[in-house]
This record gives sequence, structure tokens and C-alpha cells, in this order.
Amino acid sequence: MPNLTKSQIMAYRQCPKRLWLEIHKPELRDDSGSQMAFAAGNQVGAVARSYFDPKQKGSFIDIHALGHSEAIRYSAELLAKADGPVFEAGLFAAGALAYADVMLPNRRNGKAHWRMIEVKSSTKVHDHYRDDLAIQAFIASEAGISLTETSIAYIDNSFTYPGNGYYGEMEQGGLFQLLDLTEETSERFEEVREWVALAHEIANQPVEPEVATGNHCTKPYDCSFCAYCNRDKTVPDFPLSSLPRLHQKRRAKIEQSGIDDLRDVPDDMLNVLQQRVKDCSVSGEPYYNAEGAAAALRDHTYPAYFLDFETISFAVPIWEMTQPYLQIPFQYSVHTVHSDGEIQHTGFLNINGSDPSLACALQLIKDCGFQGPIFAYNAGFESGVIRKLAERFPDLAPKLAGILERIVDLLPVVRNHYYHPNQHGSWSIKAVLPAICPELSYDSLDGVNNGGMAQEAFLEAINPATHAERKQQIRQQLTAYCKRDTFAMVRLWQVFKGIPATQDL
Repeated sequence: MPNLTKSQIMAYRQCPKRLWLEIHKPELRDDSGSQMAFAAGNQVGAVARSYFDPKQKGSFIDIHALGHSEAIRYSAELLAKADGPVFEAGLFAAGALAYADVMLPNRRNGKAHWRMIEVKSSTKVHDHYRDDLAIQAFIASEAGISLTETSIAYIDNSFTYPGNGYYGEMEQGGLFQLLDLTEETSERFEEVREWVALAHEIANQPVEPEVATGNHCTKPYDCSFCAYCNRDKTVPDFPLSSLPRLHQKRRAKIEQSGIDDLRDVPDDMLNVLQQRVKDCSVSGEPYYNAEGAAAALRDHTYPAYFLDFETISFAVPIWEMTQPYLQIPFQYSVHTVHSDGEIQHTGFLNINGSDPSLACALQLIKDCGFQGPIFAYNAGFESGVIRKLAERFPDLAPKLAGILERIVDLLPVVRNHYYHPNQHGSWSIKAVLPAICPELSYDSLDGVNNGGMAQEAFLEAINPATHAERKQQIRQQLTAYCKRDTFAMVRLWQVFKGIPATQDL
């Protein structure tokens, strides 16, 4: 009986069909969009090796260099000696295979015992992490390895990086928190044994299992086979997913009645906003309350500012006095509209590899002036970034607080007074803009046309290996993208105020 890997057993737990496809049709996988998550996981793993082994006496099992057979043999040799920490130790037994992130020796009476620690890049312990650890501990136990502790290490987002590559040590605290699950894990061994047996049954089936798509396709992970499983599925023009804020229980009740198109949902099952979406989808005509939109903006004076940030966050902080997953602004764009209709643009972008936060805060204070509304789209994000800057730089806090007081969210104005069927239940600026101002499509931008691409471009730009010509190209692409965001807000603002556009981008 061939071994199933821990990830394959977890795939079975999510969906038996996923496991079968992983084994029999792996070429159907679509892993696009996972690169940044993988990179974050690898970075966390690298830091964990120094965190749990500050004296650097441990051994790292490089599966890619050794291959499975040699990795398992070498791991068994190291685990038998128990002379020091072992990272990515290969474990196999009972038809299952896993690689343990951290194994710390804990000798007792001359015998080898181990503390098993699974490292996660999340800031909390999810239920599927507990399943993951239970599988791994079960395999180790079946392999005859004595475990005195099984724990999950996860990111402590209150940790502040002091610099100089120091992320703390296990006994002193630092980047990681530990959750001891020893008792819970050992009590689940028979449960895990059943998972392994059932997973093998699925893996050995000659025919693909029949499993309908559903919530399990995205929980706990986005399945890489969704496109394959939905290949023959007819999607209505206006699926239920286009109904905003539709509670899962209400959606299940609607689906149970055989309805999959929002246009067929009974009116008495919809709230006011959902009813508007349905009415527009049925008629094919947009909803626009021009008088209400103009009234919502009437009291805001000039000059009017339009602000958008681009940020980056790291599971493992790279800049001094920053925290895990802190949203750090590396770029912003500001368009300013004056009472005479003149529009000015300023912006900030730092791609030199240093922490851009202080320079960003100083420039922001200068560019936003001291009076007039500062419009943002879904302004909670921009406000949160500014609050964090104020916390980090107390000397600038009064001026940043002044900026915060002037923030006006443009999103509620749009959501309350406009909807086009082509938005499909979304009021993101990229959904609204093509309907109101089709000439400002993001598709025309070169290289960077969404926030994820902006983050990837920034990471490439600050990589020391990126040559100067490419960095300049990235600078131009990021500038054009962020500038498009704020000019889009200007256009929406002009439409809703009922004033003509005064100039082009």
C-alpha cells in the first residue's frame, strides 16, 4: 500500500474528489495566485529554524535535494540519535507520510523523546491546523517515535521586530506563540487512523468519485480543481452570488427551491439593496438617484482631495519596529480638485528597499494640505493605514489626526445611489467604473492593473537582484495604476455632483 502524504489526507478531509484528482489527474490543477502565500510560508519556516534553534545545532532535511527515500532514511537516523533539533523530518508509517516542521529532542533516562511543533504563518489557530497536527503526530507515533509534546506555533502579531535579524527565542518569546495540543492530539489517533484508511479507499478507486461543488470547494482552502469540476456547469447570467450580503443560510434555502438565478428569487426574501440589484438585473437598466447623490456631496467644500494607498505586509517583518502583517504604505496617489475646476496630481512611491513609512507620512501631510475633504473609496482601509502611521510616529500624530478627520468615504455614496447590472453585486471601484466611465478601464494599464499585482511588482522592485531598468519600468507601472485609482474617484465624484469633467487623465 503506497503512502499518502499528509497534504493528500487533508485533501481527502476537504473533499474525496480532490484527493482522487490529486493522485490520478494532477495535471488538472490550477495553482495560479498561490505564489505569494507559498513565499510567505517559506519565509516563516526559515525564521522558525533560527527561533527554535538559536545555537544553530540542528539539521534541516532538504526534501528537494535528497528525494523522499533518502530524506526519510536520514530523518530516521537523526531521530534515533536525538543529538539536536531536526527540521522537516520525514515520517512514515501506517500508509501515511509527513514532514514535521520542528522536532526538538527531549531526552529522558537516556532515551530519545521529542517535542513536535508545526509552524503556521497565520495569527490564529484554525481547526484544520489541529487536524494537520493530529495526522502528523499519529504518523510519528505509529513510526515508534515518542512524543512528549505536540504544539502549533503561530504568528504573534503584537511582536515588534527590533531589527538585526532577531525574531526572539522559544523560551523568551518573540515572533511565535505556542499552543500545546498534546492531550487533544493523542486522543484523536483512532480518528486519524480512520481518515487514512478511508483516504486510501478513495485513492485506490479506478473511477473519479462523484461530488457536487459547494462550500467545501473553498474551505478550508481554495481547491485547485474548481475549474475542472465546474467545466460543464451552466452558470446563469445573474447567479445568486451577485446578491450582496446574502446570508449563507438564506442562500441555501433559495437553492433548495431550485433557484440559481437572482432574477427568480421571490421579493419577500430580499432586503432593499438586494431588491435593487434584482430589479436592475431584470430590467437591464441602471439605477441612478442623481438628486440623492448630489445632495450627499453638496456640503463638502473645495479643495477636494482624492486619496488611495498601496500597501505591503509581511508575515515576518523585514523593517525595524514593524509588526507581522502590518499594512505598510509604499505608495499613494492624491488628486486635488480646486474650486475653479483645475485638477492637480501628486504622489509618493518608495521602492529603494527601506521602510517607506516615515517618508510616506511626511509627504502625505504636505500633499493633503489643511482643509477640504479627502475622499477615499472604502475609506476604512485608508483610515486604518493613517492611524497606524500616527501610532508609529507620535510626533506626526496631530497632523495625521487632522487628515483623518477630513476623510470622506465615497463608497456609500455610490452604493446608496447607483447600480448597474454589469456590477454583479459588487460596488468595488473596478466594478462601478466601467459602467459610469468606460473610458477609464483598468485593462488598458500595462503590467499592473490590480492591488495584488501592485504588491508583487513592489516586491520585485525591492529585490536587490532586480536591475535598474526593470525597477524604472515597475515605477512607471505602479505610478500609472495608483494614479488611475484616484482619478477614477475624481470622475465618479464629478458625475455624482452633476458637474462636467474638466480634464483628462
